[in-house]
Amino acid sequence: MQQDIIDWFETEGRDLPWRQPGFTPWGSLVSEFMLQQTPVARVIPRLNDWLKRWPTPAALAASPAGDAVRAWDNLGYPRRALWLHACAVAIVDKHNGEVPSDVDQLLELPGVGPYTARAIAVFAFGAHEPVVDTNIRRVIARHTLGNADQGPPRTSQDLADMSALLPSPELSPAFNAGMMELGALVCTAKKPQCEKCPISGTCAWKNAGYPDHVGAKKNVQKKYEGSDRQARGAVMAVLRAADNTVTSTELEECWPDSAQLGRAVSGLLRDGLIELVADDSYQLPA
Repeated sequence: MQQDIIDWFETEGRDLPWRQPGFTPWGSLVSEFMLQQTPVARVIPRLNDWLKRWPTPAALAASPAGDAVRAWDNLGYPRRALWLHACAVAIVDKHNGEVPSDVDQLLELPGVGPYTARAIAVFAFGAHEPVVDTNIRRVIARHTLGNADQGPPRTSQDLADMSALLPSPELSPAFNAGMMELGALVCTAKKPQCEKCPISGTCAWKNAGYPDHVGAKKNVQKKYEGSDRQARGAVMAVLRAADNTVTSTELEECWPDSAQLGRAVSGLLRDGLIELVADDSYQLPA
């Protein structure tokens, strides 16, 4: 099945910026941060703008963290912008401005977890490591384990399951990418297109007659509309658009629920995404 996926990926994989020859390790790191919980179509234009402005870790590290938060714009989960800025500073301070290739060193960078560290090591440096995201977990759950759904993440077990499938070191980067692409385009959560799948003939779930999911189910994110997350986003939008500081009175105009607005502001202060300045005003981090 490894070669079938690699062959399929070579002909059916999308033409994405981070798959182009010469794409830098720094570009790979930035793209992985942006792709966390954000669709590819929204990431590509922001990634291009980001890398034009900050083509290296040193370029971003030399800018205020608030510039990174403002440039993040509407990608969502703006703490990723702070982590990315902190990553750039750490790479400059500890790695001479070069993104490290070692998984353990990558894991020491701010905001870098098991998936991101291995994705950078594999896709930027060709490492022989298992990469596991929700798409890969779904393919393994169905094809190998015969289950309809991947369930909640189990980092150690998920890595072991993918490690057991890895082909030879020279083929494993393409296999990792192909598995991910298969889950994103064909073996999707709601409408899997088994007729287009290169490994449907050996799929345990298909061959068992598509049984219902057994075991724990993955967590479902709460609705965004009217949530505290939306309130936080409204506050951030006002601050990103402002040339100077923003007063509490001005913030009150962006969200009607005062209690929810208070939670949003408190949370943003706690996360370091905004700062309280003189006269009860707020700004993006300096």
